[in-house]
Amino acid sequence: MGEKLRSLVAGFAPPAFMFVGLAILYFMLQTLGVNFKPILTIAVALSPIWLPLAIFYITFEQWMWSVEEKFKYENGRTTLRIKLPQEVLKTPEAMESILAQIHSVNSRDNLMQTYLDGKHPLVSSLELASIGGEVRFYANVPTKKVKPILEAQLYAQYPGIEVVEELVDYTAEVTWDPEKWEIMSFHMGKKDDEVFPIKTYIDFGLDKQPKEELKFEPMSPMLEYLGKAKPHERVWIQFLMVPHTKMGLKEGKLVEKDSWETAAKKVVNELMGRDKDKTGPEETDNRPILTLSERDTIAAIERNVSKYAYEVGIRAMYIAEIGKFDSDMISPLVKTFAQYDMFGRNIFKVRWRTDFNYMFFQDITGQRVLNAKKRELENYKARYYIKEEKLSAIDDFKVMSVEELATIWHIPGSSVVTPNLTRVDSVRKEAPANLPTGNF
Repeated sequence: MGEKLRSLVAGFAPPAFMFVGLAILYFMLQTLGVNFKPILTIAVALSPIWLPLAIFYITFEQWMWSVEEKFKYENGRTTLRIKLPQEVLKTPEAMESILAQIHSVNSRDNLMQTYLDGKHPLVSSLELASIGGEVRFYANVPTKKVKPILEAQLYAQYPGIEVVEELVDYTAEVTWDPEKWEIMSFHMGKKDDEVFPIKTYIDFGLDKQPKEELKFEPMSPMLEYLGKAKPHERVWIQFLMVPHTKMGLKEGKLVEKDSWETAAKKVVNELMGRDKDKTGPEETDNRPILTLSERDTIAAIERNVSKYAYEVGIRAMYIAEIGKFDSDMISPLVKTFAQYDMFGRNIFKVRWRTDFNYMFFQDITGQRVLNAKKRELENYKARYYIKEEKLSAIDDFKVMSVEELATIWHIPGSSVVTPNLTRVDSVRKEAPANLPTGNF
């Protein structure tokens, strides 16, 4: 409902402001004794030029919203529970391959698909949940195209895995009832410029395929934390992701927006001291000598932006029964993201939380906090991310490569022995192709 209201406001605010402005102009001219009739005559005469443009501008956003909502509704959504196999020998590179496969399934091929069918990249959600200490992996994805590809790729990359469609979403257990549940929610994101990568599985050395007993599992601190939740507690972590692409007329946008490769080139040029106004030997001689750390950072940026990327919103929620809320669970949950911090590049920070109090807008009654908690619960269930920090851009979606995403959400290796992380008991195999058939 909130998204619809925002779209309606976006559609009708420009004409409202335009009419108010014209009314003010009219009264000003009347006050000054200006004859408005010749101006009106000219405006009517030129209406074949400006009127279509005005109507287009007024209705464009509303039209795009309506066709994209229709496309979103027709695709549907499915929650998949992913049951881990007993033996996982793959590194996060396997998950990187899967994320690359599902990246462009809803990309537009032509203008008809954009403006008539409303085709656009849809949000997918990779999730971790602790239900009273039982750790579960989930994925909530568009049903029509992403679901079959994701299932096929998971089975291909991880033999023995089970992917089960949830008839009832696991979030349905918790309803908005302040007298029953106490909720704490916060948004995480990159602290610095998004082109700087976090610490990825390559930095952990997992791209070198070490022996299973020597592997360092990046997700182990988070999984251990989730496994320690008590029976009356729920911990949900959600990675909402939308494919990141260059935006323009083909994508249904009037204003073009470059992809993050442009920003990355600018950052690399600044780090290397390149001066676009100088060329030849003069430009080369004035370049600073880079440290080993700076060279590694530049290499990491170039590797990162060379891969598929998603715009990512991270939401984490701690939920407990009234009277059993444990505030000591909050800080360790935030600290599980510190595993991916790499100083000199990027780190994860809390971008917004439900208990923020603002200097000039203290929540004396507590109603604002209650409204924020209710909104966060509804948005989590809807797999919808809204920027809650209105005063700056820190709470916006942050672009992350498939390498970064695969590091923070993947099928963990067999070295992770968290007791409450259940795995499939046995491996199911197809019957032999030469099995005899018929009556015996």
